[in-house]
Amino acid sequence: MVRLSGTGIWSGGLRYGDAGEAVEAAGELESLGYSALWIPDTGGDLFESVERLLIATTGITVATGILNLWMHTPEATAEAYAGFIDAHGDRVLVGIGVSHAPLIDAAEPGRYRNPLASTAAFLDGLDAAVHPLPSDRRVLAALGPKMLELARQRTAGTHPYNVTPEHTAVAREAIGPDGLVLPEQAVALERDPSRARALGRAHLSFYFALPNYVNNLRRLGFGDEDFADGGSDRLVDALVAWGDEDSIRDRIDLHRAAGADHVCIQVLTDTTALGLPLAQWRQLAPVLVD
Repeated sequence: MVRLSGTGIWSGGLRYGDAGEAVEAAGELESLGYSALWIPDTGGDLFESVERLLIATTGITVATGILNLWMHTPEATAEAYAGFIDAHGDRVLVGIGVSHAPLIDAAEPGRYRNPLASTAAFLDGLDAAVHPLPSDRRVLAALGPKMLELARQRTAGTHPYNVTPEHTAVAREAIGPDGLVLPEQAVALERDPSRARALGRAHLSFYFALPNYVNNLRRLGFGDEDFADGGSDRLVDALVAWGDEDSIRDRIDLHRAAGADHVCIQVLTDTTALGLPLAQWRQLAPVLVD
């Protein structure tokens, strides 16, 4: 099984931002000591983006967080993975997710159905491909108990997004002692509570409209009052680590104490900020990179 540790970077900008800037940033992030680059998948050529980051680096893991299974066939995914391994060595981890009904059905009403069975069928396709994608080189974006069980049975582990350290503990229990638990953590280098929570609410507003995330947070003890008016302070603070470098390190340590093998951070900045958050990545590296 692939072993991923340390701290990684989760960044939509590395996928959908300026390609030249992403290439330069990837090399610097590797030199700073981050252990993985995670990129999302909301449309477009995911495999081209993975290839670009692999070419720009020499040893860091490039991970999909996540590959949207409605947007790719298992055969094409397995073939792309095999090509990456041949060209760049064992540096790719394929995070796979079933996405969310409001997003998938917006383009094709009724397409999103049976998420657990659809995920299992996608994994079946990866196993049956001409060049199978090994189960120990893939993880699932699993939140609830049934998807976590599927991750335990059929993959190397789980990459939960938009979660708390309490969920990391739930995931570790479900995955078992040997599987990978690789949560994403939103962070904001902002010491002022009002400004930090404003950044958090701007980021979280999209996710509070998606039932998968809301249902998972309800399982963790949050209620209607927490989702009202853009999110309660309690909920925002639980999902977004803010403050100085040490405060953010403390949150990462909570995930690790709860059973995380690796944590990838998503740096939040003001929506008017242009480009990648290079300054924040540099500022955090000394306290987050072991």
